[in-house]
Amino acid sequence: MTLEEWLHKEKLSATAFDSEELLESFLKEMTAGLTGTASSLPMIPSYIHPIHHIPPNKPVAVIDAGGTNLRTCLVEFDKDALPTLSHFNKQPMPGSLEEISADAFFNILADALEPMKNDFEQLGFCFSYTAEILPDQDARLLHWTKEIKMPELVGNRVGNGLQNALQQRGIHGKEIIILNDTVATLLSAIAEDGDNPASSHIGIILGTGTNSAYIEQNKNIGKINVTLKHATQVINVESGNFSRLDRGRIDRIFDAESEEPGQGVFEKMMSGAYLGDLTLLALKQAKENGYLSASASAMIAATTSLSIMHIDNFTADNGRDIGILESPLLTEKDQAIIRTVFNALVGRAAMFTAVNIAATAIKSGEGHNACRPICINIDGSTYHMTYRLAERTQDHLQHLLETRSIHVRCVHSNNAPIIGAAIAAYQ
Repeated sequence: MTLEEWLHKEKLSATAFDSEELLESFLKEMTAGLTGTASSLPMIPSYIHPIHHIPPNKPVAVIDAGGTNLRTCLVEFDKDALPTLSHFNKQPMPGSLEEISADAFFNILADALEPMKNDFEQLGFCFSYTAEILPDQDARLLHWTKEIKMPELVGNRVGNGLQNALQQRGIHGKEIIILNDTVATLLSAIAEDGDNPASSHIGIILGTGTNSAYIEQNKNIGKINVTLKHATQVINVESGNFSRLDRGRIDRIFDAESEEPGQGVFEKMMSGAYLGDLTLLALKQAKENGYLSASASAMIAATTSLSIMHIDNFTADNGRDIGILESPLLTEKDQAIIRTVFNALVGRAAMFTAVNIAATAIKSGEGHNACRPICINIDGSTYHMTYRLAERTQDHLQHLLETRSIHVRCVHSNNAPIIGAAIAAYQ
């Protein structure tokens, strides 16, 4: 059996999946998630209606919490929707270094906002942790991720806590809108429209993890039982949870050995946090089937982790750091095999990403007029920096959408979480 045949058999390459069948499964899960029936896609309402015009010369405050750093600033758009950032402050995310109380967290936020308290009335808070978004556009934290140590806040409202901290300082009347980073990525695409408004907008993230967001008709969201003043809102798909696909043996092993088995199934097959170590597991299995030399097999067997940066640099042969893959134990044939395995996984990730994008485009119901395509903002280092992943995604996406006469325009916004949170503040 050739290596390519083995990769196909183990479902590690795009050839092992029918993109049309996968797309139909994805769409069915989206529909089920909207109605509240069993689905691997949560389809979380954001209660944010996307505006079509950004008010010029009206500053809003922004908080971006969700990564290594906490960022705060003031954002103001000009008449051409070009943003200006001021009062920018960056510090380590509270609770990332040591455990702190909820009050301490909100006081840190209030400290950052106080110097610009007279410059804004509305605040967009990009809070990228597992939270339930409420109809009043506050959020209740369900649990922390990314090793944040702040147990007191779990189960409590984020926006309400910040309001209380501000009011204790005599700062009143600030309207706070909570959203996550994927919803913010979608909203930031609005600033990319210029004089030619898109028919709809989509946000896609493929970085450490993966997710998508799109605009849905409220009449199609059966699980909402509150009266809404707008006809549409942004839906956070939480697409990294998609699991209605036939995984191969190696993917199932990888999931079972992960910290949260059964969670983020799709994400573990394609995102930056996992692609390196998934490649390593595939190589360990490949050596068992005799594809690698004895010296390479010994090296792979002794390796416990593989950086996506190293394997990507190695595959691209770009002269950058390749870590352990610099080893003289690898013959030229071994090197070719390692590149083939990683290329297969990247090709599969590209096809999966295209399916994700295509599903949100189809579900939006827009993009049928070539003069008003859907604007898709794609963010994330894995998408933009992994060797040939972006171009391969676009090839798959064209195949999926051209037969459906759906027109899209893909963009990449700088500071998407900040710009998107600022736009959300204008609700």
